[in-house]
Amino acid sequence: MPITLVKNAGLDDAATSTRTSVICEPTAAANQNQLMVTGNWFACTSTDGGGHWTYVDPFTRFPASAGGFCCDQIVQYIPRHRIWVWLLQYSTVAAGDNIFRIAVCRDTSFGSWYYWDFAPSGVDASWTNLWFDYPDMAVTNDNLFVTFNAFQGNAWQRSVLFRFSLATLASGESLNYRWWTTTENGSLRLTRSAGSTMYFGSHNSLAQIRLFEWADGAENVTWTDVDIRTWANSTYSAPGPDNVDWMLRTDGRVTGASIGAGIICFMWTANRDATHPLPYIRVVRINESTKAVLDEPDLWSANSAWAYPAAAANSSGQIGFSAFFGGGLRHPCHVVGVRTATGWDTVLTGTSTHGPTDQSWGDYLSCIAHYSAPSHWVAAGYTLQGGSERKNIEPRYIEFHA
Repeated sequence: MPITLVKNAGLDDAATSTRTSVICEPTAAANQNQLMVTGNWFACTSTDGGGHWTYVDPFTRFPASAGGFCCDQIVQYIPRHRIWVWLLQYSTVAAGDNIFRIAVCRDTSFGSWYYWDFAPSGVDASWTNLWFDYPDMAVTNDNLFVTFNAFQGNAWQRSVLFRFSLATLASGESLNYRWWTTTENGSLRLTRSAGSTMYFGSHNSLAQIRLFEWADGAENVTWTDVDIRTWANSTYSAPGPDNVDWMLRTDGRVTGASIGAGIICFMWTANRDATHPLPYIRVVRINESTKAVLDEPDLWSANSAWAYPAAAANSSGQIGFSAFFGGGLRHPCHVVGVRTATGWDTVLTGTSTHGPTDQSWGDYLSCIAHYSAPSHWVAAGYTLQGGSERKNIEPRYIEFHA
């Protein structure tokens, strides 16, 4: 069955205030006709299903804190509690500390937000010189989960996972939370479409994934090490038609994670090897009950590279994804796709007219299930239009189904 693009809307300069970047990191969420999109440095909302967009300035929308707003945002809508949750990362102060802010809105016009701030030293008093970066955010039935890497200077020190009660976020009361940390695994990626248990993953090696789980009613995180087929992770490269290489920033962190129909799926960018002539998307599907690998249906091409996948399961457990495709005869393209009984079905949402002059792209995309159309997905992507500078980036809001 072909993929249908229900909405495929490019955001103009008024929606983004030209605060775009080739490291755009867009996320998107929907509540019927209420839509919200965030990027590295911009946010925008729509109350008419994407007919009109209103720019929201993340630098000034809330009172200043720490070193001021920096970057790295994520947005989600939580239908059970009828709230929007917006995560924003702030810059470091001189000592190296920063905060992340969780803002919540119950207003159908996005007019009123309340928020909480979290600093590394507020979590653990000994983390005085650490700063949070590279967030992820997803939900279970009862909780909001947030992950960050924590750095001292430019050196990674640990990953931190937070668990917040959705009921408390919705009520606006004093926000207690649980947290967990590891110094063994970085860039933890949370599964989208989780039920009563949050699964998340990270690489142990090029041949093993650590599958973590934290049930809503459990006190502690547990994990299982899962052996997979070995993959390559070195300097990525896929020059486009202008010989601009858009993948020099790419790495092998897990960027896509989903759970549905009893199957946990992890996706990431792998480098070329003897059987893959260009970088491609590694896919590992794991049985939720046994924690055994079901299959590894990778997504690859002999002509262009695949990169930066995000994934989610819809109401029937089918996997949808958002990713980039480019190199060879193609400038970076944005693609959405679905796992079917016969393989991966994909469709282009936009094709860049140029490659990025600084040869960078990334770092993450978004794909989530659309709660009011349960078989659909909501995704965010971007391309370069009419030039190769950051101001030429056009973010996109996409709704699709198979």
